[in-house]
Amino acid sequence: MSDHIKHECGIALIRLLKPLEFYQKKYGSKSYGVNKMYLMMEKQHNRGQDGAGLATVKIGAKPGEKYIFRERSSAKQPIQEVFTRVSERIAASEEIEGNVPFQAELLLGHVRYGTFGKNNIESVHPFLRQNNWTHRNLIVAGNFNMTNNQELFENLVKLGQHPKSKVDSVTVMEKIGHFLDDAVHKIYKDLKKEGFNKQEASPLIEKRLKISKVLKKASRDWDGGYAMAGLLGHGDAFVLRDPSAIRPAYYYQDDEVVVVASERPVIQTVFNTAFEEIKELEAGHSIIIKKSGKTLTVPILEKKERKACSFERIYFSRGSDKEIYLERKKLGELLFPKILQSINSDLKNTVFSYIPNTAETSFFGLVQEAQKYISSQAIVKLLEEKQEISKENLEKLFSLKPRIEKVAIKDAKLRTFIADDANRDELVAHVYDITYGSIKKSDTLVIIDDSIVRGTTLQKSILKILDRLNPKKIVVVSSAPQIRYPDCYGIDMAKMEDFIAFRAAIALLKSEGKEDVIKETYKECLKELKLPSSKMKNKVKKIYIDYTDEDISNQISKLLKEKEIKTDVQVIFQTVESLHSACPKNLGDWYFTGNYPTQGGNKVVNQSFVNFYEGSKKRAY
Repeated sequence: MSDHIKHECGIALIRLLKPLEFYQKKYGSKSYGVNKMYLMMEKQHNRGQDGAGLATVKIGAKPGEKYIFRERSSAKQPIQEVFTRVSERIAASEEIEGNVPFQAELLLGHVRYGTFGKNNIESVHPFLRQNNWTHRNLIVAGNFNMTNNQELFENLVKLGQHPKSKVDSVTVMEKIGHFLDDAVHKIYKDLKKEGFNKQEASPLIEKRLKISKVLKKASRDWDGGYAMAGLLGHGDAFVLRDPSAIRPAYYYQDDEVVVVASERPVIQTVFNTAFEEIKELEAGHSIIIKKSGKTLTVPILEKKERKACSFERIYFSRGSDKEIYLERKKLGELLFPKILQSINSDLKNTVFSYIPNTAETSFFGLVQEAQKYISSQAIVKLLEEKQEISKENLEKLFSLKPRIEKVAIKDAKLRTFIADDANRDELVAHVYDITYGSIKKSDTLVIIDDSIVRGTTLQKSILKILDRLNPKKIVVVSSAPQIRYPDCYGIDMAKMEDFIAFRAAIALLKSEGKEDVIKETYKECLKELKLPSSKMKNKVKKIYIDYTDEDISNQISKLLKEKEIKTDVQVIFQTVESLHSACPKNLGDWYFTGNYPTQGGNKVVNQSFVNFYEGSKKRAY
């Protein structure tokens, strides 16, 4: 992605099902779980680099022994810093044969991209809610964003609580904690009636506690996308996925471990398992691991229509996943007909390239489809002309191949330390470099990006540097459709004016004297925001209703081509229909269509437009 956007988070949960001595004997270390967790977090560092954290629970610790350990970091290399500290603490404790920290049966790791709150240590997961009763200790980490956080906060206040923050990480943990406290208290009251004293009741509470009931009560008013993970102090654990399956979660179990992660290939690589052995956690379901090691998946929330995030497939998830790799290639393949039309079928004078590095897989799909087309055309010509089949004729017919060059090269990040805009733009322009001599003046350059969000890097850097090659035409191709609406489920795309597609639509309306449409949309959004969330509709769709995809694309081309660019520029986007065809299991497309999977999404998009119209920079959720 040429435009950098913050996104997602990654979770990793490990439950060791054997005593630690088993792993020491078989694998040579009681730190087997820690080592595996380090690998799982490193393999998911693509999901978050603002912070990292690890928490562990020792099962069966005696009173007086510490059993919960946690390390977090918001440094530049947070994963490395966390595990450096963990290793140092383990080494120091092993020397004196004490209670070795982090060598535990239950581990929860998290990598974070900040979409709400500041990037300081207090914002880094896992979060910890402490209590002297083991059952009431709660550790929470997740990949999530709630659209109704103000409502969640107010509900906690009504319960008599005094939350220390309004961020959804805190409100979610406190909501789970409230019902956990309630459940433990009720079980204790029953045990007391049965004649058990407090000390006798403690192990019985562990057995009777139903995590599924706690989660059902805590999550019934959540509106958002989430894969929520939690550990309890006595040794239970859970991961809950939202009812629309917006955020991803996969799990694996054998007789040694239970593992949950945000991405499937992470588990495949770290535990050397087959694709088929890893299961996807169903929408609205929770995987619950009891202290005993008994593991079950149970429905918590009623399933809604599956709207798994399509951006996971386009960009965010690691492309080493078998399905994602094929889907990204398909996205490139499906773009070829539009490109062929754009270049007037002149493949001989067309060079194909890509924006490094995430668009590479889509590029492979595009080039392979071009090769198939060239081969099929050669066969048709051979049959139609009924030429004599000779070596010379065959070589001539099959000599044409897609021309591939690595045209764009991404340099190391350049610090924009100069304050004034003109000089900052000059620095930004050099984020990418080009391979000189790779293009002739008679060539059309087709360059694929996986998505175009703001268009800033294209406008300020990529197009300007590509223009130096003096091609006949530059065709920029997005393997994703036009991003028209904000995301509110974990990706940091909340402001309408950030989207090049939205700016293009506004520019079209203004150029045609239709400013009244903008004002009417603003008024309708204000009215909508007075309604209960359950009745709100997305009124921002009105901005786009008069224009085709091509109208918007053509206007985007004009906006991206600054005056100094001499070459003709055309921008081509994937269609939503083709996206669905390529990624049939991940139909979450609200950023393209405005069809939000939860009611809170409609509230966010209306508020986002109001903020734009009023010139407000505050968040829409």
